[in-house]
Amino acid sequence: MQAQQNDVISPEQAGTLHGLFVERARRTPDKVAYRYFQQNDRTTFGPAPVWRDITWRDMLGEVARWQAALAELRLQRGDRVAIMLRNCPQWMMFDQAAMSLGLVVVPLYTVDRPDNIAYIINDAEVKVLLFENAEQWQALSTVRDQLGGVVRFVSIDDMRDGAEKLLMEPLAIPLGSQTTATKRLVMAGHPDEPRLKSMAEFLPPAAQLRPAPPCQMNELASIIYTSGTTGKPKGVMLSHANMLTNAHACLDTFTVRGDDLLLSFLPLSHTFERTLGYYLAVMTGATVAFARSIPLLSEDLQSIRPTMLISVPRIYERVYGAIKIKLEEGSPLKRMLFHLAVETGWARFEHEQGRGPWKVSFLLWPILQKLVAKKILDKLGGRMRVAISGGAALAPDISRVFVGLGLPVVQGYGLTETSPVITGNHLENNFPDSVGQPIRDVQVRIGEQNVLLVKGPNVMLGYWNNPEATKAMIDADGWLNTGDVARISGTGHIYITGRIKEIIVMSNGEKIPPGDMEIAILHDPLIDQVMIFGEAHPYLVALAVLNPEVWLSIAAKVGVRPDMPESLTDSNVRAKVLRRIARNLSGFPGYANVHRVLLLREPWSIENDLLTPTLKIKRAEVAAKFADQIKQLYEGH
Repeated sequence: MQAQQNDVISPEQAGTLHGLFVERARRTPDKVAYRYFQQNDRTTFGPAPVWRDITWRDMLGEVARWQAALAELRLQRGDRVAIMLRNCPQWMMFDQAAMSLGLVVVPLYTVDRPDNIAYIINDAEVKVLLFENAEQWQALSTVRDQLGGVVRFVSIDDMRDGAEKLLMEPLAIPLGSQTTATKRLVMAGHPDEPRLKSMAEFLPPAAQLRPAPPCQMNELASIIYTSGTTGKPKGVMLSHANMLTNAHACLDTFTVRGDDLLLSFLPLSHTFERTLGYYLAVMTGATVAFARSIPLLSEDLQSIRPTMLISVPRIYERVYGAIKIKLEEGSPLKRMLFHLAVETGWARFEHEQGRGPWKVSFLLWPILQKLVAKKILDKLGGRMRVAISGGAALAPDISRVFVGLGLPVVQGYGLTETSPVITGNHLENNFPDSVGQPIRDVQVRIGEQNVLLVKGPNVMLGYWNNPEATKAMIDADGWLNTGDVARISGTGHIYITGRIKEIIVMSNGEKIPPGDMEIAILHDPLIDQVMIFGEAHPYLVALAVLNPEVWLSIAAKVGVRPDMPESLTDSNVRAKVLRRIARNLSGFPGYANVHRVLLLREPWSIENDLLTPTLKIKRAEVAAKFADQIKQLYEGH
């Protein structure tokens, strides 16, 4: 409803991201802010699990409790605190409380490797870590001697079931190497002041929200770590203004209304979800429901019945894959009706966009909608009015299916370094195979080698503790080099056609620089040549050319004939090679894992056109030559 748009909070009215939250609670205190699934307490026979609502007034009360608890730690303005939680109301509570005290929030992925988490915590000098449960702490215990700068660990769970003994153990840090912060932490192991507390212990029963100290919009709000070319993540520094103005500008492209209900399932550590699914929702007063998990997403879609979906392509791929399986199991008539519905719906979309003629087949749409489209869209809750895709490229054939079935899919584009949105498609001017047009106040231009350059209020402050990387990314005039090769059409829509630096963008939005991974894998004498593949796919695979002599030895140990073609696809052989690859990739972020491998004997060479004259791999040619085998590596997912 258009009237709902009048309640949008502007960046100027908000001042800061915390100011935005406070203003929303002031305007609509009794409106539902969040919906979450309440599980049973593990130690009681409480009420059955159920979806529960929390209002903006209640949220502000909880933020006050977190604020009071954090204030007791006497942290300095600008100190960093980290969140390692699944999406839940406590994520927002901690985020808002931290920013109300002038602290800088560092989001962490819950599925990352402990050594990578330790690297980020140390690089950002994190003082407080909020996490979820004993299982996470058990994983972190392997790197606990590296977490000496953390002065307080807080768990959402009460850490019962015998976990306290493990959790209360002091860090094993040599006394001679203790810094002041380290000594504080070791002393925190004293029974009177345990260094780890559960949320119930950490929070006071009640508190009054204190006014936030004066803060400029361009002050640092968050450091978000993203992959670097060395395999170590880089800390992207985003200000309050970066994320506030980006969220507000997105409203001109992605219309979010106060009566919308969003289902949140992308990690809030992902900037795409944080800006659009969190801050933009606060800005408009929309309600956000937190999905239980990806495996339960289908059930949650049908019970929550959201009006909007914000997702990376992987989720659309999953739904599309499920549709394909159903079609293969169905009758020829069902397959015919499905394809007719998609083609008719797509033609209607092109006509409504002013790019196609009216067709007689449109008269069939009411029937096709009832027999095909509605049944499929009901699986998404039946109320979806728009689906936003970002974080990676959405395959045109997948967007065509959803658009054809009557679900508008609008694709956008951006980077963590741009808060993140740069471009997006408007519903009424939607070219699904493009990433859309620049959002308000964002400038773009094509630079050398057709690279896309960006300038605007969404461009980051720089990389944390890395001025060299900042200088390489942003020139003296403020233009950020995306590294993506692009073209701009006559309508102003942008098409991403490649990358200056090889970066694999997976379908879950993760960006992986393959070069350093390949160098690490080549440390294994078994592998002479290797190429990592995973563009627009859910996981990475490796194409590996084996060293003939080492392969003979490995084959003998496994018990296969090395000269037989089937030896390269033997499950034991592949498992052994994957273990060797994993060892060489142990220093890389947790999501940079190779899940499957294609083993080859014939070397890539200049003669077979798979290497350049300077002996660089021709990635496109290798991928094309082994396209069928690569496809098999992704079957079943």
